[in-house]
Amino acid sequence: MIKISRVVVLGTGTMGSGIIQVIAQSGYRVKMQDISDYLLSRAQQRIEKSLSKLVEKKKISVEEKDNILSRIVPGTSLDVVSDADLIIEAVPEQLDLKVGIFGELDKLAPKHAILASNTSSLPITAIAAATKRPQQVIGMHFMNPVPVMRGVELIRGRVTSQETIDSAVEFTCSINKIPVVAQDYAGFITSRVLNAYLNEAAYTVMDGNTPKDVDDAMVYCTNMPQGPCALMDLVGIDVIVYVLGILENEFGPKFKAAPLLRQMMRAGHLGRKSGRGFYEY
Repeated sequence: MIKISRVVVLGTGTMGSGIIQVIAQSGYRVKMQDISDYLLSRAQQRIEKSLSKLVEKKKISVEEKDNILSRIVPGTSLDVVSDADLIIEAVPEQLDLKVGIFGELDKLAPKHAILASNTSSLPITAIAAATKRPQQVIGMHFMNPVPVMRGVELIRGRVTSQETIDSAVEFTCSINKIPVVAQDYAGFITSRVLNAYLNEAAYTVMDGNTPKDVDDAMVYCTNMPQGPCALMDLVGIDVIVYVLGILENEFGPKFKAAPLLRQMMRAGHLGRKSGRGFYEY
């Protein structure tokens, strides 16, 4: 089993920043890589703001916050992976983009390094095929928001080795997350089950129920922590439709996106990021 001590995260958006924060909070020195100094600076600010909230809540001290930030090392070149034990890719959800990156990582990363993708739905086996070490490629699907959500879905590609799975499980536990191993079919476990639920919620709104009534029903009658319409607004309507398309392609018409979701996309009503979705913000 590979002992992981040197970690690199590629991509510093919402997911990447959260992953970087959690890893640094757990005592690891973590390198973060993105394509520009501006994106790296924005991620640094996002992480600092998140940690400041923990200081305000007295969950960490100012000194601890400073120590966590000191363990994060930025860089714009992929050469930052040259001494990594684990590389976690968290770039946009585009298969061609990920395949290209993994081909480069295979050339630059040490032979022993594990290459992981934070994809929520794309096939790990296809990403692994871009490398000469498919047995060391795994999915590490963190949940949003990363600092809050406890689980990490570990996806076993067709030829992912048990050693890689075991190393990823040990690392996941070391950052105070709960690992769940899933098989490499579209959507894995979480996205497959969750998006069927969210899509059906959209259909109930189409049937004439208000988003608030749908959300209240699921929160107060089934003890969900958040209603499905509010959750879709948080994730992004465009993201939901995109993932449903991947699921439909693999599993058929039962995952066909509700017409309401496509209509919302056409109107630019994407949720929180656009100011309007099922709700106005």
